[in-house]
Amino acid sequence: MEASIIPRKKPSLKALANKKLDDLEEYALHSDILRKLGSMIYNSGPYGYISKKIDKFRDDKLLEQVKENPVPKHIAIIMDGNRRFAKEFGLNPNAGHLFGRDKIEEVLEWCFDIGIKNLTVYAFSTENFQRESSEVQTLMDLCKDELKKASKDSRIHKNRVRIRVLGQLDSLPGNMSESARSIMNQTKDYDNYSFNIALAYGGREEILQAIKKIAGDVKEGKLKIEEIKEPIVSKYLYTNGIPDPDIILRTSGEERISNFLLWQLAYSELYFSDVYWPAFQKRDFLEAIRTCQQRKRRFGR
Repeated sequence: MEASIIPRKKPSLKALANKKLDDLEEYALHSDILRKLGSMIYNSGPYGYISKKIDKFRDDKLLEQVKENPVPKHIAIIMDGNRRFAKEFGLNPNAGHLFGRDKIEEVLEWCFDIGIKNLTVYAFSTENFQRESSEVQTLMDLCKDELKKASKDSRIHKNRVRIRVLGQLDSLPGNMSESARSIMNQTKDYDNYSFNIALAYGGREEILQAIKKIAGDVKEGKLKIEEIKEPIVSKYLYTNGIPDPDIILRTSGEERISNFLLWQLAYSELYFSDVYWPAFQKRDFLEAIRTCQQRKRRFGR
């Protein structure tokens, strides 16, 4: 008896295009001549246009894949690599921080596009105060300017983004602390998105402050010791009311947490990108999400 022939489904033009691009890239990676030729072509005007079209095509495809699966509710980012990025281009380290600042606005737009409701960025740690005074001043000025700019940014108000500054606000310069409190008060009733800026922040200090507040409430009779459970502790943290991050993402190739969200990351997926923060692209962001979507979160079960 002859085996029946099962007709194959005709591949779509989009699928064929993707395979052809993948094959060409794989060949180019192993060919010095093609790499050199590719570099020359890439710098030409016509190819620049085509290259952008291909990049957008790939990004759109990856975005479709991400949206086909549960989208993270909260992504927290350790923005690392500003100074090394600047060094590679022969620039002053402060220039790297300028590029890094602009990247935050791009990532916020990506979150709107994907539907990620909570974004937290590690802007300045308590340990960063130990850096050169000129660099600290630059970072403080950039943060202050961004907070003022955010208060007038139509995207913040149109998308009803609640902005929170997490950290020891009293350790910030007076005008900086004032700007932080102003934007938080201005957006406190927004409930569509949450954009959280960890500023003068330290994970251990956050937990320590929570312990002190809990001890004070126990002493005053506002809280019983037997009532102290994980949800209660979470209410005493800077992040009260914000869901724990689904993904902790760090750029620049470093693989450590650096005192960031130590309580909250208990069951977060960790993703480390080898791209410096200012060079981080939407495709890198989507690939991080897609990779974590493919993992199975068990929450200890």
